[in-house]
Amino acid sequence: MKKRKSGFYYFLHNRNGMIGLCGVMLIVLIGLIGPILIPKPEGYTTDILQAPSAAHWLGTDGLGLDIFAQLVWGARTSLYVSILTLLVAAVIGLPLGLICGYTRGILSDIIDAVVDIFLTIPMLPLTIIMAAIMGSNITNVALILGIFSWPSLARVTKNSTLKIKEMQYIEAAGCLGIGKARILFKHVLINASGPVFVNLTLVMASAVLSEASLSFLGLGDPTTWSWGTILKRAWSANAVITNPNPWWWWLMPSLCIVVYVVCFNLLGTALNDTLNPKGR
Repeated sequence: MKKRKSGFYYFLHNRNGMIGLCGVMLIVLIGLIGPILIPKPEGYTTDILQAPSAAHWLGTDGLGLDIFAQLVWGARTSLYVSILTLLVAAVIGLPLGLICGYTRGILSDIIDAVVDIFLTIPMLPLTIIMAAIMGSNITNVALILGIFSWPSLARVTKNSTLKIKEMQYIEAAGCLGIGKARILFKHVLINASGPVFVNLTLVMASAVLSEASLSFLGLGDPTTWSWGTILKRAWSANAVITNPNPWWWWLMPSLCIVVYVVCFNLLGTALNDTLNPKGR
């Protein structure tokens, strides 16, 4: 009899998944260890707008600050924003999605209506207004992004719960007298982990894009280095249109944002394929 291969085997042989995992691990490593090894860029020097060289691997900006050091400290900020946004979205979205999908009644209808309202409202204008009201502290920005990221997670969780609750082992658990909370979090949520994990990775990727957008618009934390802050400073100094063009000033943080988003998307898709045998 042929031995059935585990999901871990399929994940290891998923090329896109391994690329995404390696990219995410590299970003996490840089964000955690990099700021310990590389001093925080501050002040100004005489090495203004120096092209990439042995002294400055990725060049310098209009104040003479090293771009590589800025990107390293920006990686830590991106990880902090992503994780805090993820936690806020998960704490709100997962329980509401499970309740809305498993139960029927006024509470489920109210949750569904609130999710629909949040999903139809443009996220960026609201985050801009909230950031202007609450302040540009990086923690406030992450909390705002988490508040506006939970509806998509709740909707995915609800749709998965609707399918899983009709299965026989869920009915059997109810007949055995197992509590609803235990059924939801131990049986339903675990079996809905594939789509949920994919959405969680999308939340982390979207958080970096949104934080970069807010920083670019001047609503980010000016005391914290982020990839969006670097782009904001480059744009304010007309680095995109000046001649000669200091391309390294705006291109490097843009590539970091793209790589971050792509790696998390690849990882999420691979996790979905691994946790969902029908999708292999």
